[in-house]
Amino acid sequence: MNLQNLLSQVRRACEKRNMISDGDKVAVGLSGGKDSLALLTALARFQKFSPKRFELAAVTVDLGFPKSLSEKETAKSKSRKKADPFLPLKEYCKSLSVPFYIIPSNIYSVVFEIRKEKNPCSLCSKMRRGILNTWLKENNFTKLALGHHADDLVETMLLSLFYEGRLSTFQPVSYMSQSSITLIRPLIYVYEKDLAAFSKTLPVMKNPCPANGGTERESMKNLIKSICKDIPIAKDRMFSALTHPERNNLWEVLEKH
Repeated sequence: MNLQNLLSQVRRACEKRNMISDGDKVAVGLSGGKDSLALLTALARFQKFSPKRFELAAVTVDLGFPKSLSEKETAKSKSRKKADPFLPLKEYCKSLSVPFYIIPSNIYSVVFEIRKEKNPCSLCSKMRRGILNTWLKENNFTKLALGHHADDLVETMLLSLFYEGRLSTFQPVSYMSQSSITLIRPLIYVYEKDLAAFSKTLPVMKNPCPANGGTERESMKNLIKSICKDIPIAKDRMFSALTHPERNNLWEVLEKH
């Protein structure tokens, strides 16, 4: 996937779902992963020709991970300058002429050292979203853009089905009443494999989370891969069922119990 193809899908999502309005102040939740970097790249370009005039910024919540061995080695180098793990993101945002903000937090300490969570993703996500929403509200942002894509939509549906017994997934546009921020997902029509190909030239950061690769979501990824070995179109069909309501044929609740 090239930038033109990515822009086409982002524009489709923004216009079809009315994600961005005139005068919006949009923040991209920038984790440093391939998805959020691809989203930032596309929105920075989309901003230039979009009929809707909006401000754009990138925001990262620093989870407070301990310094990695590579960072320690960098700090011991001849320059003796303090290693900055966010330097690649700062430089990339500067190249896009997009303001970049870093919000400090103690999330790592709370989740892994104090609470010692066996399944840390839920608590980490709630804390990160809470910190981010508070900062966005204080700084008058109206929209938060996240890098969730088509695969995430299907995986979330399966997570809800298997772990909660519900047929549910996230919405492309969600208004959060507590913070008055609207959450948007402009990559909703893009598959992860295409984002992986596009992001090869981007400054993708390695995920330092100890839980990376061992989550329930990762299990859903592996399950979908296994299903697609026998039914190659399975993921496309699940995505289509979720995004085309007329293809649902579920029982209706006719009376309250």
